[in-house]
Amino acid sequence: MVFKAGSALAGGVAVQGETCGALTGAIMAIGCVVGRERLEDIEQYQRAKEPAKEMYHRFREQIGHSLCAEIHKIRYGRVYHLADPQEARAFHEMGGHSRTGCPEVCGVAARTAADIILRLRAAP
Repeated sequence: MVFKAGSALAGGVAVQGETCGALTGAIMAIGCVVGRERLEDIEQYQRAKEPAKEMYHRFREQIGHSLCAEIHKIRYGRVYHLADPQEARAFHEMGGHSRTGCPEVCGVAARTAADIILRLRAAP
């Protein structure tokens, strides 16, 4: 269900070039481990912010930015407006969905989140 729920995060949230969906999904995964279960649980909310901030900063350090459009500029030299079918096709044709494209960014996010989650689970 979580994977399904995250489907529209692709392309920087509903293909709008905003916050990278891989980063958002990674922070959600961390929240599944350390997040609060009740809105009123401010103490748990405070504890959950630290690993989420770590995820954000590590991702930015490794990828160069947190916004999808800016990641495009860094990786591909230009922004692809993925909501436009022609732009989406051009992005795919130049390798945006190849192993070294967005899937690599997703891999960085997944590995970083897994590292944080494993450390959280090992902590007393």
